[in-house]
Amino acid sequence: MSSDELKELQENAEHAREERGLAPVTLTMAMLAVLVAMVSLLGHRTHTEEVVLQDKITDQWAYYQAKNIRRHTDELFVDLTSSYPSGNPEQTEKLREKYKSEAERYNEDQSEASNEAHKLENEAKVEHRRADRYDLSEALVEIALVITSITLLSKRRVFWFIGIIIGIGGIVLAITGFLIA
Repeated sequence: MSSDELKELQENAEHAREERGLAPVTLTMAMLAVLVAMVSLLGHRTHTEEVVLQDKITDQWAYYQAKNIRRHTDELFVDLTSSYPSGNPEQTEKLREKYKSEAERYNEDQSEASNEAHKLENEAKVEHRRADRYDLSEALVEIALVITSITLLSKRRVFWFIGIIIGIGGIVLAITGFLIA
């Protein structure tokens, strides 16, 4: 730290000592800065969770499509073996039954995959709504911090009170993000 910076810190400390009425304002600003960091972190983590869920949804629909392709292939085989005569009808019938049962199994697997994909889509929607709340909350707390800092420049406490009110609104909004289900 340079000597100029030390002199500036000393001047600021002396200035703060002279104007003790601004101590609550600076404390409020520090608390708002911490809240901005916390809400911002919540928002980032929630957006990350939303992206992870979107990847899982994509994977689940790909799994659904794979089961669909396999089912169609098996159904096609069953249809083809029904249309063409065979040298060994018993063997052909066994194969037809085998592929018919596989097609039915793939149909059930598809239903399960579809249900899982829809469940993940609902979870992603919840995370999206939660992330929106955190983003708006972050913006409100940042605005509160800026408005509160105007108190230091203008020496008018009305900005401090306005900042506190907006900050409380941002905090309440962040808390409601936890309640979204």
